[in-house]
Amino acid sequence: MKFTVNSSQLNSGLSAVVGAVPGKATLPILETILFSLEGNTLKLTATDLEIAMIQTVEVDGQEAGSVSVPAKRLLETLRQLPDTPVTFAVDDQQSITFSTDKGTYKLVGESGEDFPGVPDLTDGTTLTCESDVLKKAIQKTLFAVSNDDLRPAMMGVFFTVTSEGTTFVATDGHRLVKYHDDGLSSTETLTFIVPEKALNQVLKSIHSDASSVSVSDSHVVFEHGDTVVISRLINEQYPNYESVIPKDNDKTLFIDRETLLATVKRVSVFSSTTTRQIRLQLGENSVVLRAEDLDMSSEAKESLACDYDGETMEIGFNARYLGDVLSNMNHEQVRFEFSTPNRAGIVKPATEEEGRSLLMLVMPVMLNTY
Repeated sequence: MKFTVNSSQLNSGLSAVVGAVPGKATLPILETILFSLEGNTLKLTATDLEIAMIQTVEVDGQEAGSVSVPAKRLLETLRQLPDTPVTFAVDDQQSITFSTDKGTYKLVGESGEDFPGVPDLTDGTTLTCESDVLKKAIQKTLFAVSNDDLRPAMMGVFFTVTSEGTTFVATDGHRLVKYHDDGLSSTETLTFIVPEKALNQVLKSIHSDASSVSVSDSHVVFEHGDTVVISRLINEQYPNYESVIPKDNDKTLFIDRETLLATVKRVSVFSSTTTRQIRLQLGENSVVLRAEDLDMSSEAKESLACDYDGETMEIGFNARYLGDVLSNMNHEQVRFEFSTPNRAGIVKPATEEEGRSLLMLVMPVMLNTY
């Protein structure tokens, strides 16, 4: 195999797929990136057996072939090179030589035939959408994914695709996000769970205006221009999340999101490092935020103006979870819906975007008595 390519172009292509190279691989070949050359198109493939990433780079191809190249050493070298042409040559013994006008470097690769195969989803269902649909959905939901190995179904985002759009759901038992967008739809109903790691890579790889999503029984493929992310699906039953969303929260509060978030962050500094408890005292057109750490004899209290005309109520939350919910909404005003101190609080944008809806839920914590 032999080709010439600009070092910056190759570095960019390798950086796009290196996220799929495991830090500690059980198989040495997983620490490599597969180079496959046909004509003037170089295909770069990396995998950890759970997700795979593919990037194509245009090169000056001279001899077709394939080889698995040690990822870390090659990337470290390319990152230190100026923007200059690099010529790669691979012999029958998988010995790799890459040279510039300044020097020559040698590596020993592995046969491309030994590289793990990548699933072919020609039998799957393919959908297309604007890339912004996926980007927003991932940004809105990923923070609430669980990292509990004992609940594997919750370690990803649950997609429900229908003719009316797609609902994206994530929860860790403390927080729940339900986001709907009309921009991704299907004539047939599809449900699947995509792992958090794969969605992180999808988010990093989005660089074009259009995206496609292909789904089979076991895998999903996200394609953006010349970048492809392939992932195994989580083969588990997602919990009935609708059952935990209160239907009759009749107390509503409207408040400026950034002001409330800043106050939560300040007051939570004085909360217990164990419980991170912060309490909200709801009164007529005002909410008082309080926190106390008995062990450190510290406390904080702030009052904020809001639009609230329900009954007086006090409810407690974990400050981190409440802060996460507020941080992952980009709306100026938010709407809280409450029922009783022991039922979940619902957070929504005060005004919804057309074709999109967002609901976040935060579970309350039992209030300590001062």
